[in-house]
Amino acid sequence: MGNPHVLVMPYPAQGHIIPLLELSQCLVQHGFKITFVNTEYYHNQIMNGNAMRDKIGNQIHLVSIPDGLETLEDRKKPGKLSEAVLKVLPEKLEELIEQINGSNGEEITCILADQSIGWALEIAQKKGIRRAAFCPAAAAVLVLGFSIPKLIEDGIIADDGTPMKKQIIHLSPAMPAMSTETLSVKATEWLLCNSTYDLEPAAFALAPIILPIGSISASNQPGESSVGNFLPEDSTCLKWLDQQPPGSVIYVAFGSFTIFSPAQFQELALGLELCNRPFLWVGRPADITDGKSNAYPREFQDRVAARGRMVGWAAQQKILSHPSVACFISHCGWNSTMEGVSNEIPFLCWPYLADQFLNQSYICNVWKVGLRLERDESGIISRREIESKVEQLLGNEKLKARALDLKNIVKTSIKEGGGSHNNLKNFVEWMKS
Repeated sequence: MGNPHVLVMPYPAQGHIIPLLELSQCLVQHGFKITFVNTEYYHNQIMNGNAMRDKIGNQIHLVSIPDGLETLEDRKKPGKLSEAVLKVLPEKLEELIEQINGSNGEEITCILADQSIGWALEIAQKKGIRRAAFCPAAAAVLVLGFSIPKLIEDGIIADDGTPMKKQIIHLSPAMPAMSTETLSVKATEWLLCNSTYDLEPAAFALAPIILPIGSISASNQPGESSVGNFLPEDSTCLKWLDQQPPGSVIYVAFGSFTIFSPAQFQELALGLELCNRPFLWVGRPADITDGKSNAYPREFQDRVAARGRMVGWAAQQKILSHPSVACFISHCGWNSTMEGVSNEIPFLCWPYLADQFLNQSYICNVWKVGLRLERDESGIISRREIESKVEQLLGNEKLKARALDLKNIVKTSIKEGGGSHNNLKNFVEWMKS
C-alpha cells in the first residue's frame, strides 16, 4: 500500500483543533498526505494567521465545510454549536469525502476524528474507510465514559446517561474524583489519547483499549511554537522574558473560552499586583470580560508597568519553556496542562468548565504539582487568595521536585522505546499496511 491519505476532522473548538494539527504534522513526517477539515469559521482564522499558516506550510491541505451558523455569538452558545455539529456537519463531511474520492484517482484511506464526533467514524465505517479516534482530553475522561453501563447498574446515572443525582465518583483510588454532571464516550478501531501511561496509569489499566501517544506538544523541538496559534502572537513578550531573573515570572493564561465578571477580573489584576513579582498575563480584556475593554482597575497598568506585561496572545510553548517562568495560573485545559507538565512548571489551578476540573484534580491531588485557588463566600477568587497561593507554591521545594519528575516522565514516553513512541509507531505501521 502507498502512503495513506488521512482525512482529519476535529471538533470545532480551538482546544480540539490544536492537538490534531500537531498530530497531523507528525504524520506528515511519516510521509502521509493530510486533508485537515475545519468549519469555515476556524478555517478562515487559520488562513488569516500568517504565523500559523507558514508553520503548517504546504504539508497539510486545509479545507473547510460550513457549519450553518450565522454569527460568532451562535458559535459561543454550546447548544447552537452542538446542534450544528450533529445536524449540519455530517452531511457536509460526507459530501467532501465523495468529492475527494471522485477526483484525480484520490482516495481517503483513513479518517482520524475527534472522539467526541462519533458520526464521522460512522461515515468512515459506512464507506469502508479505516477509522481512528483521537481524544484531546485526559484518558480518565474516556474511562468514565466506558464505565457508563456499571454506573447505570449502580443507579448513579439513568439509561439516557444523565446523572440520577449530583455526586463524586472514584473509579480507582489512583484516579482523580469526577463529577457525574458530564459524561460521554466514543469507540473506534484505534483510540488514541494525548497522554502517557505514567501520567495516568490507573486510567489506562482500566481501559487498555486507549493508547497514549503524548505528550504531542513535547514532541516539538525545544522552544518551538505551537501550530495552533489562531491569533497574532506578541513576540515582544519573549524579549521581555529574557530580561527577567530565572524562575521569577508568574505566567497567567486562561485559554479561549474563559469569561470573567468585571469584579473577578479586577481581583485577578489586583492579586497579581499584590504578589509584587514579574508577571506575564495573556488575554484580551474585551474577550475575557464579555466585551468590557476598560476592565483593568484604575491606574493598574501604570502601577505595574515596570514588572507586568499584558498581551493579547502569545506563543505559549515558548513561554512555558522559558527559564524565567516560575509558575502557571491556568484554566487547566488539557493542552495547557500537558504543556506545563512537559516544561516542569508548577500550577495554580483556576478551572472554568468541563474536564478542566478533572485536570485540576490530577494536578493537585494525584501528581501534586499545583495548588487550587479557592473561592470566597461570594464566589470570587480574591486578591489575597492569589497572593497567598503564589507564595505557597513558589516556596514549596517538594512540589517543584515533583514537577521535574513529571517532565522527565513525559520526555521518556516520547523517546524511542517509550510507551507513547511505540504506540504512535504501531499506529503508523497499521495505516501503511
